[in-house]
Amino acid sequence: MQALAPTPRPRPSHGPVAPLGVHLAGDGVDVAVLASHASAVDLCLLDVSPDGEIHERRVALDGPSYGVWHARVPGVREGQRYGFRAHGPWDPAAGLRYNPAKLLLDPYARGLLGELDEDPSTRGHVTERDASGVLVGDPEGPADPRDSATHVPHSVVVAPRTNHPPVRRPQVPWADTVLYEAHVRGLTMQLEAVPEPLRGTYAGLAHPATIAHLRDLGVTTIELLPIHAFLSEPHLLAQGLTNYWGYSTAGFFAPHAPYATRAAQKAGPGAVVDEVRGMVHLLHEAGIEVVLDVVHNHTCEGGVDGPHLSWRGLDNPVHYLHDGATPARLADVTGTGNSLDFRRARVVQATLDSLRYWAQEIGVDGFRFDLAVTLGRGPGGFDPDHPFLVALQTDPVLNGLKLIAEPWDVGPGGWRTGQFPAPLAEWNDRFRGAVRQFWLADPREASHGRLGQGVRELATRLAGSADLFGHSDPPLMRGPVASINFVTAHDGFTLADLVAYEHKHNEANGEGNRDGSDDNRSWNHGIEGRLSDEDATIRGLEHGGFEPGLVIAPLRRRSIRNLMATQILAAGTPMLTAGDEMGRTQRGNNNAYCQDGPLSWVSWDLSPWRKDLLATTTHLLALRREHAALRSDAFFHGRPRHAAEDAVPDLAWFDAAGRPLDHDAWHDPGFRVLQMLRTGPGEGDKDVLVVVNGALDTVEVTPAAVPGRGEDGAAGCAWELAWDSDWEHPTEGEHGVDGLEGSGGGEGTASADRAPADRAPADQADQADQADPADSPSVLLEPLSMQVYVSAERP
Repeated sequence: MQALAPTPRPRPSHGPVAPLGVHLAGDGVDVAVLASHASAVDLCLLDVSPDGEIHERRVALDGPSYGVWHARVPGVREGQRYGFRAHGPWDPAAGLRYNPAKLLLDPYARGLLGELDEDPSTRGHVTERDASGVLVGDPEGPADPRDSATHVPHSVVVAPRTNHPPVRRPQVPWADTVLYEAHVRGLTMQLEAVPEPLRGTYAGLAHPATIAHLRDLGVTTIELLPIHAFLSEPHLLAQGLTNYWGYSTAGFFAPHAPYATRAAQKAGPGAVVDEVRGMVHLLHEAGIEVVLDVVHNHTCEGGVDGPHLSWRGLDNPVHYLHDGATPARLADVTGTGNSLDFRRARVVQATLDSLRYWAQEIGVDGFRFDLAVTLGRGPGGFDPDHPFLVALQTDPVLNGLKLIAEPWDVGPGGWRTGQFPAPLAEWNDRFRGAVRQFWLADPREASHGRLGQGVRELATRLAGSADLFGHSDPPLMRGPVASINFVTAHDGFTLADLVAYEHKHNEANGEGNRDGSDDNRSWNHGIEGRLSDEDATIRGLEHGGFEPGLVIAPLRRRSIRNLMATQILAAGTPMLTAGDEMGRTQRGNNNAYCQDGPLSWVSWDLSPWRKDLLATTTHLLALRREHAALRSDAFFHGRPRHAAEDAVPDLAWFDAAGRPLDHDAWHDPGFRVLQMLRTGPGEGDKDVLVVVNGALDTVEVTPAAVPGRGEDGAAGCAWELAWDSDWEHPTEGEHGVDGLEGSGGGEGTASADRAPADRAPADQADQADQADPADSPSVLLEPLSMQVYVSAERP
């Protein structure tokens, strides 16, 4: 170990040192690190010999200046490994855990090298292995004197990237956005069209074969599971598992190196950054936006008994949320053992600095904030006017990006769906629950003779969830696009598993099937698990005997199509989970966070029914793209638009007979047939009618007419069937489908946005009684199915 003297640097007299981190400057680096309670901090320059031995040179930093230690150090170049050692009191009762024997990562490092070993030296307190090999010790006991440098990752100096083309964002409007949640590794690991060295990498995600799939499908925006550098939890490593999802961040500025190609990893962290930046550029060139799932609510250091890697050793009382008691205890509102403290300005600063870096230097188009309620917690709990949320609204770099909140955490008052400020959108868990309930849980109950929940909740979600996202100043400002409509996500069942399993099957996770949600609202249609022949169908059965799968398989496939269509056609922003469009299964595992293998990877080996599902999803997204009535960025009012020439409502609801829904129907739990009319917003835009049969019986339906559309304002419309969920493949509609001439119905101008009692005007029931749809053509809807009609060209 060698001690070096830094170049003198004047102490700031008017403000804190900025920027934080280690940055190349001239013939060396400028260093600044926050450690406000430390008595001294050393920069440690690390050189690794061919035999793996680490040679360390220490530079004592100046300070503190407003809690920041700093220096200018000559002779440091890109690729230099480094870390910090912080000196100060070891006083766990006061939340102070300084231990200079522990090498600490730079929270602002642009690159990381190495892995975390499960070695006793990685803990700040004294630990030893018990008989089962688990590290045990007293976190409130004495500090551990063993050096950790050979057992922890190292920070690496990365120069600013100047050889990339400028960022040209696709800037897809929210109303046109289709999100696709994907895992960098899992998306292409089994995609044979991608060369083997590129599979599972950033480069593989940007390969022409991957991009072609996204574009052909109709995706506009890919939302990537965490790509910040992350580590696996000790209990997973002990079982030979890994943190596959990546929600265990070790560095908020460094990309996760194992997702880069081997060539980039060998070339060093700078090449890894180049590959990530190149991925974003190629996706932009294809017109596809990139949104990152970021985990700023906690870190990989876990609870107080976890590893001593960075934030804990630099400034534990500032970085982490504590309960305010004596002795000091971590306040865990994330369920991970620690929570970052967004009451602290420095925590807010670090998060904003990270977001700006990824937006400006890497070029990403937005962020999805994991457990975002933690990011808005102030002294009194969640605050929609929290300084961090205000910064997102006002920061000139960030406020024009796509910003998405996961609107909950596990702390007090942690469920906040609909309560985040514009311009944030939010994952809508109420949409997920309502759609699963209507198409799966309710029919499951009905098959046992029990009532479900009717259509009220489903209709509200189809109409954009104004009950959740309409509360703003002024009201309704956010629009339905603030609702991220999803039925599945990375956590939970896949779409195919929702219709095949009623119980989770997480045995492979090593937690005795105790992990994962029990609130799945799924339905196996009578048989638990996958069928031996998932392409089985009762059509064309010529032989005697009975095989249950021949009946169940087509019903499951129709249920998948119902779920997929509902999330695509509902007002709001649809989000698909990668592989759902091709029937991906996790064999009933609804918490595959630690499964880095074929169980979690997207399968591209498509059987006939999976090819049909891909074609169906592509067709539905094309319908959404082609018809403005399905892409509203404003909430509906159930009355004519001001700019419309015809006196037609923007949204209307009807029953099976084509009559406006009355108050009793909205409140009847046995009412399961619904027609939703969404009219074209502009001249030449077609109207769209979505017909839903949530009953277990075939239903005769009279497609509703458009109130006010027709000669002299008379109700009338010619409908063309655009899709039926009974079709295995969308081309089934190309033969034998005639248009319908509708003339029934009434003034169906009530909106599902309002409370149920307000959905039907006072005179609506009278109008329905006066209407006589007896002469109108009718159609038969199969049990648990839906149809989509588009208005014919008007003369």
